[in-house]
Amino acid sequence: ATVLNNLAALYEVQAKYAHAQPLYQRALAIWEKTLGPAHPEVATALNNLATLFYAEGKYAQAEPLHQRALAIRKKALGPAHPDVAQSLNNLAELYDAQGKYAKAKPLYERALAIWQKALGPAHPDVATALNNLAGLYKAQGKYAQVEPLYQRALAIREKAQGPAHPDVAQSLNNIAELYRIQGKYVQAERLYQRSLAIREKALGSAHPAVATVLNNLAALYITESKYAQAEPLYQRALAIREKVLGPEHPAIATSLNNLAALSYEQGKYAQAEPLYQRSLAIWEKTLGPGHPDVATSLKNLAALYRKTSREKEAAELETRAANIISIKR
Repeated sequence: ATVLNNLAALYEVQAKYAHAQPLYQRALAIWEKTLGPAHPEVATALNNLATLFYAEGKYAQAEPLHQRALAIRKKALGPAHPDVAQSLNNLAELYDAQGKYAKAKPLYERALAIWQKALGPAHPDVATALNNLAGLYKAQGKYAQVEPLYQRALAIREKAQGPAHPDVAQSLNNIAELYRIQGKYVQAERLYQRSLAIREKALGSAHPAVATVLNNLAALYITESKYAQAEPLYQRALAIREKVLGPEHPAIATSLNNLAALSYEQGKYAQAEPLYQRSLAIWEKTLGPGHPDVATSLKNLAALYRKTSREKEAAELETRAANIISIKR
């Protein structure tokens, strides 16, 4: 089971999810049979399989596995064990991805407190919790609280893991995203380029993490009206995601939405509309009709309808988006 689990983890790092899933499931079955359903190794297998489902955008399949893993670890290891913090953090990430910020925040904070006490303030797991908590604040527009957490996470990672580690690239990308939102475009581009170089060297040019940076760098170029530089980056990101993640992953919707926005900015409304519609359909199916990304997609499509004098259709979509936003608040 240990060998199966480790091999599955290797495939997962390479984004070979179809190879990883049956190995994680076999490891889980062996540990449950030989060690019993309440053993910490069973929780490890449950956690790993849930994390794989999360990476594939299968949130409904991931949540009960994370819940089971958390319950086993709390009972077997005690509520202050680092593995309990891992389960809390992973469950929070799942809620965060679905826009359930009120459920995610206390879990992130508990994970951070456990890791800091058990592992020390300079451990990479502490950086993970800081990074995730900062991301949640960014999603809520609480920018003043974001950068200090991101910078602490980056400093921990650079010291503990070295400047060329993929986790460092993640921190650089996150700070760049914050700078882009704040209009600090020169600083943002520099960090995106560093993040991209690290990820391509460490993970390969066809990894989904590379697509994330390509996507974000393209968004920066659009903000600066550099459309010719943005489009090939968006297309590369979409191609990577479609090959690795399949046609209905939430990240595919992000890429489609961004390509639609690029066409919209250039007045190419006929090209933008089907991309917005495909993006909306994927997000509704994978994230649910009440997710903030669905509201964003509805608003984007409504704006396009107004540009093409389809006022009634635009108003209907705007009402749907407003209802989603009011529920989240």
